[in-house]
Amino acid sequence: MAADIIDGKAFAASVREKVAEHVARLKEENGITAGLAVILVGEDPASEVYVRNKGKQTLEVGMNSFEHKLPADVSEEELFALVDKLNADPAVHGILCQFPVPDHLDERAIVARIDPAKDVDGLSVVNAGRLASGQKALISCTPLGCLMLLRDKLGSLSGLDAVVIGRSNLVGKPMAQLLLGDSCTVTMAHSRTKDLKEVVGRADIVIAAVGRPEMVPGDWIKEGATVIDVGINRIERDGKRKLVGDVDFASVSARAGAVTPVPGGVGPMTIACLLANTVTACCRAHGLAEPEGLTA
Repeated sequence: MAADIIDGKAFAASVREKVAEHVARLKEENGITAGLAVILVGEDPASEVYVRNKGKQTLEVGMNSFEHKLPADVSEEELFALVDKLNADPAVHGILCQFPVPDHLDERAIVARIDPAKDVDGLSVVNAGRLASGQKALISCTPLGCLMLLRDKLGSLSGLDAVVIGRSNLVGKPMAQLLLGDSCTVTMAHSRTKDLKEVVGRADIVIAAVGRPEMVPGDWIKEGATVIDVGINRIERDGKRKLVGDVDFASVSARAGAVTPVPGGVGPMTIACLLANTVTACCRAHGLAEPEGLTA
């Protein structure tokens, strides 16, 4: 049996198309343009690429993009002053600070400073608490993207047995909450889980988000299971740098019913869901109907 390959790149394009349609409708019917502000501190090359891609895709869907580049030695007071300004700006509906930041800055304090209604990364304790208690929240982009891919592939998730490998605040914990919200039976596992092979082997859905290259082999996977690989790991193989996930793609593909590749699976969904969160935040700020299919 060969697994279906879930094309995250193509699905992310369809999400961006839906965002663009709703952005255009907001402009036409309400005279509102959704706006996303991104803060970049320092000159980390990878972060600069991410911010550039976010800005490009923000403009492509018709939203306003506000980029703020700060020097690496910016003080916490100066950074917080910018965040406060963006919190108060009605043209800005989403705010994110690109991480990592220099060591003298506290990432948790930065997230806490952002208005939860504009926290389109879904990282604040307020949004995490709302998600856990079943209230409307802005949801962390990567797990939201995973949920969208699962719904598209499987339809209803009700009653399915799901295992989330990884317990991070960014992916593992919100992913478990989202799956519970769709009536899955959810097990949260991690690198110290006893009999991890057995735990994973009974799951209809496996979310691998542990950050270890190719940790999950094919013989852990139940025949026909759907596997979502969140991992992005750079390794050396045969003298070349290679990008791999948290599952061993070749052996997992031989047993799973469907699997996301790395790259080209979950990765493209992250920025697409950031844009979806921004248009959702815009609608909520103005008391308007939220776009269907772009949130949990």
